[in-house]
Amino acid sequence: MNVFFNYIEVLKPRASILLTFIGICSSVLAAGGNISARLLQIFLTILIASAGANGLTNYLDRDIDAKMKRTQGRVLPSRRIYPPERVLPLTVGLVVAGLILASFLGWLCLLADSVGTVSAIVWRKRLTCVFPQGVIASCAPVFMGWFAIKPIFSWELLSLCLLVTFWLPLHVWSVMVANREDYIAAGLTYFPASLQTRYAVGVLLIFALLLCTTSVVLYFVGHFTWIYLLIISLLGVIMVYSASRLVVSGASRDAWRLYKLSAFPYLGLIFLTISLDTTVFAVLL
Repeated sequence: MNVFFNYIEVLKPRASILLTFIGICSSVLAAGGNISARLLQIFLTILIASAGANGLTNYLDRDIDAKMKRTQGRVLPSRRIYPPERVLPLTVGLVVAGLILASFLGWLCLLADSVGTVSAIVWRKRLTCVFPQGVIASCAPVFMGWFAIKPIFSWELLSLCLLVTFWLPLHVWSVMVANREDYIAAGLTYFPASLQTRYAVGVLLIFALLLCTTSVVLYFVGHFTWIYLLIISLLGVIMVYSASRLVVSGASRDAWRLYKLSAFPYLGLIFLTISLDTTVFAVLL
């Protein structure tokens, strides 16, 4: 049983589930709140594709993870699965299965999955940080979910992608600030580790403001109800406050809190609110 969970852990289940969740919420918005059995097919496709890509990046980053205190306890660096090549049949198989399933959803979904997978593989700790590979990889589930229902571009889709684009630096850079010395010791000296903390955290505040602004723009673009506006306003205040507190203190603990906040509590709740507003709130009001 432990072996089974070790293989599951390689696939980064929390990250894979979050990516799948935002992809499904994008489908709900594209469908105008009309829930159908097709959502199950979309769910499985994005989940399998995300798990495969995340597992592959875990394999590629194993030597860097071994150098960092925060990550050296992961499955591959700790040799709970050894040799690490044992995970390749699973991860590569999931990537291939994701591509096949995406092809059944449409050629745009297949394209989004292909580009997202390649970007995820390129976006590794040793090579780069966030832009552009990380953004492309993180937006892939949004594109897949949207195109599976509505194979056209729209302002709503652009706004969803901008949400992810401004969210990702907050999520990634905050954990780097929280573990700055760990990253530098591992030879990862790109931004924000390349700057002193007091300068780097100012950039995080800018992205927090951009993220909150985009969530408000989506209110007008997507014609949501006042409940959506209320919820995203409250979330925005919390996010900006957390980023501002980090600017003032520059403390690792505040950077870590911002990192934890930026995962499901913020991005997940925004996409959940989008789905609920599309399917429930608009009907009730």
